[in-house]
Order: sequence, then C-alpha cells, then structure tokens
Amino acid sequence: MTGHGAIRALLLRGMLAGLLAGAIAVGFAELFGEPPIERAIAFEAAHAAHAEPELVSRAVQRGWGLLVGAGVYGTALGGLFALAFAACHRRIGRLDPRGLALALAGVGLVAVVLVPQLKYPANPPAVGEEATIGLRTAVYFEMIAVSLMSLALAIVVGIRLVERIGRWNGALAAAALYLAAAGAVAAALPAIDEVPRDFPADLLWRFRISSFGMQTVLWLALGLIFGPLAERVVAAPAPVLPRLRPARRRRR
Repeated sequence: MTGHGAIRALLLRGMLAGLLAGAIAVGFAELFGEPPIERAIAFEAAHAAHAEPELVSRAVQRGWGLLVGAGVYGTALGGLFALAFAACHRRIGRLDPRGLALALAGVGLVAVVLVPQLKYPANPPAVGEEATIGLRTAVYFEMIAVSLMSLALAIVVGIRLVERIGRWNGALAAAALYLAAAGAVAAALPAIDEVPRDFPADLLWRFRISSFGMQTVLWLALGLIFGPLAERVVAAPAPVLPRLRPARRRRR
C-alpha cells in the first residue's frame, strides 16, 4: 500500500464505513437508548418549575436529528479511522487488514469512549446544572485528549520494548504505561457529580449502559465494515511500469 491514491481510497472507504456504522448505531439507540431518555425527560418535566419551549421537537430529535448527527459523526470518525489504519498497516504487528481494523476499533473504543467515560460518564436529561455545561464539556474533551496522548506514548514505548523484552511483555508494559498515564491525569481532573438525590438509580445506569452500548456498536461496526473494504485496497497489485530502454547511439 503506497502512494496518495491508496490513502485516498482508504479515506473514502473509511468515510463510507463510518456512515454505515452510524446508521447501525442509530438502530441500537432507537431500541435501547430512547426509552431511558423518555423517562429522564418525564422526570425533568415533573420537577421543572415552568415548562420551556422546545427549540427542536422530540420527534425530530429521535428521528432525522439523530440519524443526521450519527451520520456526520460516523463519517468523520471513519475518515480518521482510515488514516490511523494507513499509518499502522505493516508497521505494527503482522495482522491482516481485517484483524488490524478490528484491533484499531477495540483500541479506539477503549481510548476514546471507555476510559473518558469512567471519569465522566454520560448523563441523561435532568442531570447536570446549566451553569456547568461549559466546564463539563471542556473537561470531558480534555480527558479524551489525554487518553489519546497517553495511547500514543504507550505505542511508541511499546514498540521499543517489544524489541528488547518480547512481544507479550512489551504489550503488557505498554498497556500498563497507558493506564498509569491516563489514570494519573484523570485523578488530577476535577470530579463532577450533579445527579439529583431523587433521580432513579436504575434509570441513570440504564442510560449510561445504553450510551456506552451505542458507542460499542458504532466502533465494532466500523471495524467490521472497514476491514473488508480496506483489504481490497491493500491487496491490489501495484501497476507495472514499462521498462525504458536506453536510446541507441547512432553510428556516424
């Protein structure tokens, strides 16, 4: 896999895979994510002092709004995923394209979703103060950035350790380094707990599990769909260029 043409082909296939993965995640959200959201909205409405007008109706939010949002997010994520695949192909391990795509999907799920949500889990409507929306958003994206930087550091160090102490020990050491670096920064970031005391605990956990489940479906579908598409690109033979014969000198 060489050249800008192969990277462009992978990028387009990654965006397509992300779009399809987003549509699949929407189906999961419709089945498992919407019921907790509806219950949380009803809880919020029952405890609100006065009803505020909706800028976007719930029908649009759970219909076209959710589909368009997931499609845009999935497409962008698929493009970045394809670039990461191009950077790792034939450089990390001996995985085939399908195995590498699944491995990247698993690592991405851990670094982008699982670790940040362990520190700042997703909250349904009626949880969180309006005055802290900016702070909560900033620290959440800061946690994602720290997780990705810790992952990059662990990969660089892990590659060097594999050459010295072996593949298995090097991988374990890299994983430990990632968890230590991300965990240290997570402990330093401020803790935010704004769940109302009378908010149903089962509803909170159902929402958080469905939110993580939607992300899991998105990343898993992205890896499964992108793998076969990328396999066709990296397995394509390079074009054979005709050999140029040196010009014969004319005899005088």
